[in-house]
Amino acid sequence: MNSTIEREIRKRAEDKCELCGQTDPDKVSVYEVPDTPERIEGADIGILACDKCQAEFDSEEKDQNHWRCLNDSMWSTAPPVQVMAWRMLHRLKSYGWSQDMLDMMYMDEQQLEWAAAAGDALDKSDALVHRDANGVVLQAGDSVVLIKDLKVKGSSMVAKQGTAVRRISLDHENETYIEGKVGDQQIVIITEYVKKL
Repeated sequence: MNSTIEREIRKRAEDKCELCGQTDPDKVSVYEVPDTPERIEGADIGILACDKCQAEFDSEEKDQNHWRCLNDSMWSTAPPVQVMAWRMLHRLKSYGWSQDMLDMMYMDEQQLEWAAAAGDALDKSDALVHRDANGVVLQAGDSVVLIKDLKVKGSSMVAKQGTAVRRISLDHENETYIEGKVGDQQIVIITEYVKKL
């Protein structure tokens, strides 16, 4: 990306992250929006985004509270900002509130086509979804609490009700299994016996 375009983007963004508003100049940089059609040129090929936003664009783990900033940035008049807001709202669909924002968002047909080019709106119904006893979606890295005493197979240990299990990992072949550490032991836990913290 040439320096003229970068200057235009920084000017449009007023030197702050166009998604969350981060103003620290050391933490914002120009991000070239992937899958940009050839007809798009100039400052519309990128956005000014902070390190945190950029790190979470393609990350499995997302800080949902950070992304509530999209409630403001989705109304931007800059097409690349709208495109990235739309893509992130699709990537956060498991949280419910993002669908409400998507329902309010308006984009013309060409922008919608550009936004969808990254594949975020594709039906991922075949993907495994891990849910706790209350039906809340679990993500890798979440913390859960046991809602009943569990005997740990292959040992004399009993994981007590109320025990917190931090930074869980998900079984990629079975949506009813998660893994986490209880004490110093890594165990497999059935999702119906946990509640997300």
